[in-house]
Amino acid sequence: MKNIILFDGVCNFCSQSVQFIIKRDPNGIFHFASLQSDIGKELLKQYGVDENIDSFVYVSEGKAYVKSSAALQVCRRLHGFWKWLYIFYFVPAPIRNSMYDFLAKNRYKWFGKMESCMIPSPEIRSRFLD
Repeated sequence: MKNIILFDGVCNFCSQSVQFIIKRDPNGIFHFASLQSDIGKELLKQYGVDENIDSFVYVSEGKAYVKSSAALQVCRRLHGFWKWLYIFYFVPAPIRNSMYDFLAKNRYKWFGKMESCMIPSPEIRSRFLD
């Protein structure tokens, strides 16, 4: 399976980002799993990504993307204006990732944290990996 997004399942911002992506992905190309899930941990290990990563991870075509690269790869495949954000891929990764890291570092403070991972609605349940 390709086009898998691994996200922090207890982060409000991350869960809202998943909902945002689902609304802009009418063909259902993206599938989701929390970083905390067994499959999330398995994929991190399979792709050599540190399990303590403070980022969401995008897995596609045999490669794992992290931080701003993951976000821009996902934007590239969304419907509407969002695909144009991919132009920022040409900004050097250290610059992009410093902004990403600032958001990641403050996401719980700014957006809050849930007690447990989100439970997807029946309409979108098939897009979440167990």
